[in-house]
Amino acid sequence: MPVGPFGIDPVIWAPLRLVVAVGLALFLVLNGALLQIYLERKIQAIIQDRLGPYHVGPFGLLQTFADALKLISKEDVRAQATDGWFFVAAPALVFCPMLASWVVLPFAQDIVGANLNIGLLYLTTLGSMTVLGIVIAGWASNNKYALVGGLRSAGQLISYEIPQILALVSVALVVGSLSMIDITRSQAGPFVNVLILPFSFVIYFIAALAETNRTPFDLPEAESELVAGWLTEYSGMRWGTMLALSEYGNVTVVCAIVTTLWFGGWQGPGVDAIPLLGVLWFTLKVYAFILVMMWIRATLPRLRIDQLMSFCWKGLIPMALVNIVVVAVLALAFPTTKIPIAIASWVLLVIFVTGIPVVQRRRLRTLRARARAAAAPAVRAAS
Repeated sequence: MPVGPFGIDPVIWAPLRLVVAVGLALFLVLNGALLQIYLERKIQAIIQDRLGPYHVGPFGLLQTFADALKLISKEDVRAQATDGWFFVAAPALVFCPMLASWVVLPFAQDIVGANLNIGLLYLTTLGSMTVLGIVIAGWASNNKYALVGGLRSAGQLISYEIPQILALVSVALVVGSLSMIDITRSQAGPFVNVLILPFSFVIYFIAALAETNRTPFDLPEAESELVAGWLTEYSGMRWGTMLALSEYGNVTVVCAIVTTLWFGGWQGPGVDAIPLLGVLWFTLKVYAFILVMMWIRATLPRLRIDQLMSFCWKGLIPMALVNIVVVAVLALAFPTTKIPIAIASWVLLVIFVTGIPVVQRRRLRTLRARARAAAAPAVRAAS
């Protein structure tokens, strides 16, 4: 009789694997949102020399649970002029693609919802569906601030999906597979993909910040301009589902993708002897990137909308296209080694990092020259 993973009958393991993966996904999403809200409050408090929550429970640990209970107990209120069906459906359209993404993300060896051979294509398709929910939420709210926030979010997300997908393609070219399991297994040694494709990782991580509406790309919810953007008319648990669960869930998803594609996924010391230890390594790596995102939020200021779009179309997309061409050419020229690809990727990363300040200084000089030219007639008239 054939024996499946962990000594379990394959007939029993097939449905059990899906149940375990869904349970882990729900645990990460539901409990992860509460944990990440608490972590974000505490980390920003430490960076800004504050205390953060500390009244409710020891060290303020129960503060997010109290906030969740408050949201659940709130009355479902919405404006009379909203489009009822679409207004109610929008939170589900935002939340469901995020939850469905966990189907192909492997938590450990043999612990994955489905080992699709087109896992990367599946993830990019689901990521595009979030835009639909956000635009519908803004339109159905019958509120100008919500509508502008929804349209601004659509422009941002659609734009930054391009460099994000191009970064994923470069990984598929090097590994030769779209399966998340195959990509993870290809990094069994110490040479994980981030050492071979560091520039692709940087492009994806920057685009992921924009895709998840994180600082410095959180313009769809810019309270100084749009109140709360496409969330203006939402309250109670609908607001909690769209903002807390969906936003922090998407943050966890993109960090899990980064972990799987560039940092070996569940791979780590002791995994060969104890396969379930892979869940621990996977979770630790995911939360390491979540902490980096929180650190960035407390560090960088928000960009203007013209700066955000200009950086994407004039910076990230051209560099991502150059990167994918270089990776494809070198992969064909040197099919037996990845060293040339690694060297070229590190060179592109250095050019990108050093080129940003040069371009920014040139842009500032141009703006100052235009300001002086515009002020010259007034100065001459005054003199």
